[in-house]
Amino acid sequence: MPRAITRRDDALVLEWEPGQPAHVHAARPLRLACPCAECVEEMTGRPLLDPARVPADVRPLSVRLVGTYGLQVRWSDGHGTGIYTFERLRQRAPESVEPAAGAAGA
Repeated sequence: MPRAITRRDDALVLEWEPGQPAHVHAARPLRLACPCAECVEEMTGRPLLDPARVPADVRPLSVRLVGTYGLQVRWSDGHGTGIYTFERLRQRAPESVEPAAGAAGA
């Protein structure tokens, strides 16, 4: 579980370990990676979401913890059913930034 989660209009920033760079998940790629049954065919894993339907400026409106294993994001395009597991978020971290001093949670 991350020690800090920061919601920004353009990304989610997760800090995993003290002193280690934070992982930055840009908003649109993260929205396109939604793992819910509406966005991914459950049996085959085939993407169902048409990227053209996701606005370029999509942003996370809110983030909530799902137990101790993941996050649920409510997106500006009205979507909000996907659960992003911490394991998956940690594995797909595309960028890292130095941790911000006193970073706040979501």
